Amino acid sequence: MINGKKLVVVMPAYNAEKTLEETYNEVPFDIVDDVVVVDDNSTDKTIEVAKKIGVKHIIIHDKNKGYGGNQKSCYKKALELDADIVVMLHPDYQYTPRLIHAMASIIANDIYPVVLGSRILGKGALKGGMPLYKYIANRFLTLFQNLLLNRKLSEYHTGYRAFSREVLQKINYEANSDDFIFDNQMLAQIFMAGFEIGEVTCPTKYFEEASSINFRRSAKYGLGVMATSVKFFLHKHKIVTSKLFI
Repeated sequence: MINGKKLVVVMPAYNAEKTLEETYNEVPFDIVDDVVVVDDNSTDKTIEVAKKIGVKHIIIHDKNKGYGGNQKSCYKKALELDADIVVMLHPDYQYTPRLIHAMASIIANDIYPVVLGSRILGKGALKGGMPLYKYIANRFLTLFQNLLLNRKLSEYHTGYRAFSREVLQKINYEANSDDFIFDNQMLAQIFMAGFEIGEVTCPTKYFEEASSINFRRSAKYGLGVMATSVKFFLHKHKIVTSKLFI
């Protein structure tokens, strides 16, 4: 626990056999109460590795539900475990688990109800090897989103996130896509619900085993991000209602 609040780390896993153990071993169990691994029908030995290293809560999808679908299972299980704080950490070792202390502490001390690990603050993305085209797309999309959502986040596209229980219970994340755009829809819902989001600088690593999406799917994701921002703007100003924000 941290400040009397139960902390659960959730890991949406897909073919994470080579990196899951290294990620798990850096989880700060002095404050983390439980770890949940959701395997999205991997074709490698992710499940065997999770069992070997002692993960108590393993959920196995009998078919691939997608990145968003995986997270839905993650958050549902965390809430069932009575988590007060939920940290979503990719098991591909792209983000360091050592930041869990800082991110959870911000929520536990009622500073922000949501915290993102930003790769852009401190230039961590380029230092860690983010492809230049992805960096440029990240900056363009973030500017577009900040304008339509009337916010000033450094980025919306990090996969390292921490949430209070109240946030997960209030937003309708089940209405979101099962694909990668789930992440952005969730942040838009959080802002629409009136919550604020804090950020911490997060170094990141890009290497062969780290999860990534190809150019075609990146382009689809980018269009989805822009569409989500437009829906937010139209709903916020009572022009067109969107089911994402109901």
